[in-house]
Amino acid sequence: MGYGNKVYQKALAELHKRRRGAEEKAAGKKRDFYLRYPRAEEITRAKAAFAAKIARAILLGEQARPLLEKLRDENLQLKNEHDGLLRQSGLTQTDITPQYRCKKCDDTGFIDGRMCPCLIQLQKSIAYESLNLQVPLEGSTFERFSLQFYSGDARTQMERIFSYCKRYAENFSATSQNLMFKGATGLGKTHLSLAIAGSAIDKGYGVIYSSTQNLAVAIEKERFDKVGGDRPEDTNSQLISCDLLILDDLGTEFSSSYAGAALYNIINTRLLAQKPTIISTNLSFKELEARYSERFASRITGSYSIFEFIGADIRIQKRKNNSRLKTP
Repeated sequence: MGYGNKVYQKALAELHKRRRGAEEKAAGKKRDFYLRYPRAEEITRAKAAFAAKIARAILLGEQARPLLEKLRDENLQLKNEHDGLLRQSGLTQTDITPQYRCKKCDDTGFIDGRMCPCLIQLQKSIAYESLNLQVPLEGSTFERFSLQFYSGDARTQMERIFSYCKRYAENFSATSQNLMFKGATGLGKTHLSLAIAGSAIDKGYGVIYSSTQNLAVAIEKERFDKVGGDRPEDTNSQLISCDLLILDDLGTEFSSSYAGAALYNIINTRLLAQKPTIISTNLSFKELEARYSERFASRITGSYSIFEFIGADIRIQKRKNNSRLKTP
């Protein structure tokens, strides 16, 4: 499940921080313990030398048995003495041993070369927090989507769309359908997109949300940064590789041939890779053709499930309701 390299590296850095913190805390307590009880440090060094002694004893074959038993008794004696010093100091072995948060991988993120569940969960949390910084993800849930602002035919239409989006989120997979939400401003397109995003992240999928305006700016900036010799993160590769891409407000971005071509490449590449994308726009199909190209519009209409959002602007209705409540 792809969260992107940026999220992955951030998760690894967090695990490294946790591991280092646990080791430094234990090392500090052990250092203080040895300062108060130098004999404990002597015992630790003596025990460390036992491995070499045992290896030499094993080479003696059958003659090693008495020597191995003697070494075992000496080692046990030293352990008991060390434990006694710990008790005397008010500490336990746990206090001077690194206490890693994940007991499965010791905060390395991997078990036998495979990704530990703790690293997967951490990437999920980072992705959620990152997305929540851009948009009100916690406020854009299915539970908080209200149909009371729609009436008549609009209510019937939006009930159908709402039910579909809920099912889509519940059954979301890396090969789910592409969706296009069309309609005027303030009808819930972004809200339902983000509700799906939150559900997908909960399932462990990597989600990237971007307004096309921000995307166009990032693409243009990356283009000039590369010319200048910098090596920024490759926006295209991130948008192409994520499990779910949400492009909000298609058509509101500053128009340029370069950004338009890059946008088409992202959408087309994801279609070929069968990776789901959700697009919202205020534009009609004729306006999409005029702004981008007939090929662009045709690619979307032939490959996306299209939903028409209708009704009155919810934001305006909410403002009116709030004004009435405030009026004495």
